[in-house]
Amino acid sequence: MITGTGITKTFKQRGSVLGGRDVPALRGVDFAIEKGGAVSFIGESGCGKTTLGRIIAGLETYDSGEILIDGTPMSGLSHRKRQPHFRRIQLIHQDPYSALNPTRTIHQTLEAPLRLRARQTGRPRSWIDGRAEELLALVGIDPGYVLPRYPHQLSGGMRQRVVIARALTMDPEMLVADEAVSMIDVSMRLGILALLKDLRERLGVSVLFITHDIATARYIGDEGEVYVLYRGQVVERGPTESIIADPVHPYTQSLLSAIPVLHGLERPGAERVVPTEALDERQADAGCLFARRCPFSTDRCENETPVLGHLEETVQLHACFHPKHRSVIPLGVGE
Repeated sequence: MITGTGITKTFKQRGSVLGGRDVPALRGVDFAIEKGGAVSFIGESGCGKTTLGRIIAGLETYDSGEILIDGTPMSGLSHRKRQPHFRRIQLIHQDPYSALNPTRTIHQTLEAPLRLRARQTGRPRSWIDGRAEELLALVGIDPGYVLPRYPHQLSGGMRQRVVIARALTMDPEMLVADEAVSMIDVSMRLGILALLKDLRERLGVSVLFITHDIATARYIGDEGEVYVLYRGQVVERGPTESIIADPVHPYTQSLLSAIPVLHGLERPGAERVVPTEALDERQADAGCLFARRCPFSTDRCENETPVLGHLEETVQLHACFHPKHRSVIPLGVGE
């Protein structure tokens, strides 16, 4: 199990970018990812979800707070002692075109981490080739065809499957999929999503899915949990179906309202929640961060900071002074 408490991260800016202001990427985020579970971080670009995913994978430092892996706090360990913990968490890169070294064959790409794994586990060198073939078969591609080829000789979907196979070389307990289907052809996306879901069920690995697409979060996060991030804060969290079917925070409702729906399939009585203005990172940090864009904002929202809490009998948590059940256009309209 991986938990985080009060995770903060601020990027220092130089020159005229955003007026020279430092950019808070995370503002005290709490999270929990159960072994074998599925968690999705969703939100628009710049909300901090990728930064949080990289921190969880051990690829980014954090300023304050604490991450615990199976109860062991990471902040008190040296870099060398943290490595075995974070090695159990592998990142699936967003872009399969740049994630693979173009000068190496797929065999060479898989051989390097497998050689390290063989040393760690005391396996003979002969194990490496067999394991490479096994992993490629596991992700649904023909080892005989793929192993001798270079990345440019494969389709985008096949490259992404190779990226997933490479992540599996370290026998991870958790996969961090950062927009794992956004850079591949639409016709291949469902296959990659089905593969991630299958790996979770067959291998018992946890899956952290980072996306701006609520449809993919719903597919991956069956019986999982969704965290909705806005400007580095969790504004709503709870079971996937509850967040999608019954959101109470205006920002979550605006994300759902943005889902395209074919004319004639709109749900009768559905209400659309639309932000009143575009996102501006230069806005003041006082009060509710969504207040300037929220159509339901009041003076209290501008001056006070809401904290996560419950509304009536809802199972999810929200950070809003005026939460309300609204029948926004849902996923699966017409089902």
